[in-house]
Amino acid sequence: MMKKYLIFTSLAGATIALDQWSKLLIYTQFTLGESITVLENYFNITFVRNFGAAFGFLAESHPEFRTYFFLLIPPLAMLLVVGILRGVAMTDKLQTIALSLIFGGALGNYIDRLRFGFVVDFLDFHFQGKYSWPAFNVADMAIVIGIAILALLIKNEPKKNNSAVTS
Repeated sequence: MMKKYLIFTSLAGATIALDQWSKLLIYTQFTLGESITVLENYFNITFVRNFGAAFGFLAESHPEFRTYFFLLIPPLAMLLVVGILRGVAMTDKLQTIALSLIFGGALGNYIDRLRFGFVVDFLDFHFQGKYSWPAFNVADMAIVIGIAILALLIKNEPKKNNSAVTS
């Protein structure tokens, strides 16, 4: 029983630590909007304040709505993750890993919202100046990877035969 929770706390903790450390570097070493090119025409490190959710979702919504939404929803989501974890089999490492990444990412971004009122984003991918993806951070990556793992687990889950037997 303890192994599942050890995996969860270790990976969620490592995710939070890496996320907060990377954001601290950006926040203290860059000015807002400052950018350095890492891979010409493809990848920059750029300090961005994100007042929305992942990839800027809800950034243009009413500020009062955002305040309440982002203060109430993340803790509820984290409680849901812990509730789901309780039902995960002790031997299901992949589902535990997925939930750990989601929890760690959610808490990493929540810490930013409590400290700054926004989330620090800095990973800036684009394609030759024509196509650009909204800046994101380590926490966002962890959440997306965790959700992708869960989606694959659900997709590959054996289907139950629910067809009715007719006589």
